[in-house]
Amino acid sequence: MEKDAVADLLKQPLDKRYCHGLTDKVKMFQNKAETHQQSQEKNPFSAQWLQKDRKGVGANYAPKKGDPEYGRPPSGSKTEFRGLKAHSHVTKEMLELCEIIHENAEYSDGELDGISFGELFKIYTNISNKVVGILLRGRKHQFLHFEGETLFQRRDDDKIIFLLKPIAEIREIFHSHKEDE
Repeated sequence: MEKDAVADLLKQPLDKRYCHGLTDKVKMFQNKAETHQQSQEKNPFSAQWLQKDRKGVGANYAPKKGDPEYGRPPSGSKTEFRGLKAHSHVTKEMLELCEIIHENAEYSDGELDGISFGELFKIYTNISNKVVGILLRGRKHQFLHFEGETLFQRRDDDKIIFLLKPIAEIREIFHSHKEDE
């Protein structure tokens, strides 16, 4: 669209920008209603899905545990986008935590680096308040090791957190995952 056309469009009242008559407004409303109806038929928590299921008219889409879509938001949705963004953020925090452990290691044997939880807590809380959550996530992905289920400030200050892999290998893993996304 040309700049002049956009300017003219913006000068018009909202109700006349997209619809030029009553039939256009009815069509627009009908399209929105149909789109909503289709989305509700796929939503297992809606009444339309339950009614359709009881009547047996058509098979409702209900993913099974083995399906790749099970437990995932619809592709292209805002929920999927937010999930990918959150995953990317947590991944960056895990890498940053591993790099901080490497840079401030109190114990090192050339390959593996370690730092006490108390020292790491002092350093990392200036960056993020999610130290323990990121530590648990790093252990889940087998980048870190520490004793116990979780760590508590003061009680576990002397426990050592070890990097299980050299920092170069950890960086490579994170960068290869970034390229895959």
